[in-house]
Amino acid sequence: MKENRPPKGAHLSLGAAGEALAIRFLEANRFQIVATNFVAPIGRGLTGRPVTAEIDIIAYDRASPPHPLAFIEVKTRSNPLIALPEAAVDLPKQRHIIKAARAYRRLLRLANDPFRYDVVSIVMRPAEEPHIQLLRGFFDERPFSRSRWLMSSFLGPDADFFG
Repeated sequence: MKENRPPKGAHLSLGAAGEALAIRFLEANRFQIVATNFVAPIGRGLTGRPVTAEIDIIAYDRASPPHPLAFIEVKTRSNPLIALPEAAVDLPKQRHIIKAARAYRRLLRLANDPFRYDVVSIVMRPAEEPHIQLLRGFFDERPFSRSRWLMSSFLGPDADFFG
């Protein structure tokens, strides 16, 4: 019996198409794209191998004063009946994005600049127009903060912890 599954790699091309669509959508909504597919080392795994995390899109939201830097995860699905695309941005995924965003902010010395974490949710059904939804501030760092002291030692004493 043959299974009705998409060909291997189909999810990768769907994801790439979703990211391209998200970039056009964000630019049309006054986002200034500054980076795509930013990868940062975030630690080591149990075997000692380096662990990295990726942020799909980093952009300034020029439509929302004070124009925060948005770290944007793009999730694309062809069928939302099982779960909406944004449901895949679970706590472990959020933790990885936050770690990569901290590395980006530290690298570019942006510790005191406003920022937030967004999700672009895309449903692309065959023969239909894609449904795109921007979820501003979808998650924040509060569930992952051990203490204010730890954050101040990481970002500096004058850091605005929650952007």
